[in-house]
Amino acid sequence: MNFTSVNLLLQDSFIKNWDKPALSNYQGVTLKYCDVARRIEKLHIAFEQCGLNKGDKVAICSRNQANWGVSFLSAITYGAVPVPLLHEFKPGNIHHLINHSEARVLFVDEVVWEGLNIEEMPSLQVVVQINNLKFLYAETPQLWSVREHLNESFGKKFPAEFGPSDLNYYVDSPDELAVINYTSGTSGFSKGVMIPYRALWSNLEFGFQRFPDLGAGESVVSMLPLAHMLGLMFDFLMEMVLGMHVHFLSRTPSPKIIMEAMASVHPNIIVAVPLIVEKIYRSKLKPIVDKHKYLFKLPGVDRVLKRKIREQLVTTFGGEFLELVVGGAAVNPEVEKFFREIGFPLTVGYGMTECAPLISHARHGLARALSCGVAVPNMEIRIDSEDPMRVPGEVQVSGANVFLGYYKNEEATREAFTEDGWLRTGDMGVMDADGYLYLRGRSKCMILGPSGQNIYPEEIEGVLNNMEYVVDSLVIEDAGALVALIYPDWPLAAQNGLGKEALEQHLTALLPVVNKELPNYSHIKKFEFLPEDFERTPKRSIKRYIYQRK
Repeated sequence: MNFTSVNLLLQDSFIKNWDKPALSNYQGVTLKYCDVARRIEKLHIAFEQCGLNKGDKVAICSRNQANWGVSFLSAITYGAVPVPLLHEFKPGNIHHLINHSEARVLFVDEVVWEGLNIEEMPSLQVVVQINNLKFLYAETPQLWSVREHLNESFGKKFPAEFGPSDLNYYVDSPDELAVINYTSGTSGFSKGVMIPYRALWSNLEFGFQRFPDLGAGESVVSMLPLAHMLGLMFDFLMEMVLGMHVHFLSRTPSPKIIMEAMASVHPNIIVAVPLIVEKIYRSKLKPIVDKHKYLFKLPGVDRVLKRKIREQLVTTFGGEFLELVVGGAAVNPEVEKFFREIGFPLTVGYGMTECAPLISHARHGLARALSCGVAVPNMEIRIDSEDPMRVPGEVQVSGANVFLGYYKNEEATREAFTEDGWLRTGDMGVMDADGYLYLRGRSKCMILGPSGQNIYPEEIEGVLNNMEYVVDSLVIEDAGALVALIYPDWPLAAQNGLGKEALEQHLTALLPVVNKELPNYSHIKKFEFLPEDFERTPKRSIKRYIYQRK
């Protein structure tokens, strides 16, 4: 890997694309690269005057929007460490993550800020309202003064017109900490993944090689959470380096809004989670296939029908994209098979936050059914199995994309690596003779939320298990909804005069209370009660795979 400074790549892109559109709120404001550069420079001045040092942490907690991009780029090109946080986290989670990361600056939207308590976040010196970049809080009068006189300070630093030659971004090095990305939002399970610059560069290098036709002036619709590495890397950072135009869906990205944006923007690449593709298949395509299934059996006719469906689907996604890349979770085999049969340019990638995020991928035309591709550049994959081609084993990886460790968690860092230094993914799989990876199970149990959020069942179960009369619980996904399987303390309930029906009614009535403690995307749809305890391993862990549903 011939490492190039990520920040110098950004600087070069800003210089080359000065007057081109850079960041837009869908159906809202558009900032050119020169506008973004000007805002970055003002924030650099503010950071310096506030005493922010290289390596200090800058938290960002808001919906996707243009100024989210400005905030992130301001921090990283200054040499600070951005800490993206999902805006859907509960206030207690945000307080914990701010404190754990030791963030000194917080960019936050107004809605999130209303639920926060500054006294619970003593590390913060400045809080910035992300929508207008005004200060919401400053620790001292001197810090308030920085914002009040920022335009004056900018004018003094650049008495003539501010231009491309004035850019002077921080030059990063390969193993330097670039970003801290939290894998979850509950204090008991939070792990801050320390992403080095080499991992960002290596993922970017994959993008450059994989999509050589992408370039300045082309567009993308950013619909994945920027607080997660897949959205951050391939819905935003790659595009900024290439000089592309990013359109942020600042509202909740429902399928209807996504399709409207695709038709309007005509993106040149699409990065999505499986749920979006699967919803389109089930709502629009499967009814057509079922209605005319006898025609699909006729030679010649089936080719015509498949071509028409492909053309209609390509038009639905804007008609100008090179490829639709799906990541974050496994694609439903039926859906993947259908898209392959009609020749639609859909590809599946595999990764994890700890690899920022890519591990494997295969381009359209080289992809194989039910495989998530081969190792991306600068990465190696091995299967911890006596027969890696036939017997599933843990997928383990090594290479430039691999993270530095978990922030302030040496024990978890040690557990994440093998004795010879390979990262344990926690996923099970096999690999064929050509290096194509086939996952056989997500041993980490992560569930992908409706808009790409990572849902960790253990966190929800921690809340459920604190409820009265609950011995243990298991959260599963059932037809796109979260269901909690609960083993109640039947003897205790009987001792207190509660029969089976009364206990189930009592616990069901607590469902809204439980959901109030969880982010919206983690809400439980219903409880189901088990008459007997879960089946368990010798270590008394629940055998989760037994209870999974398709």
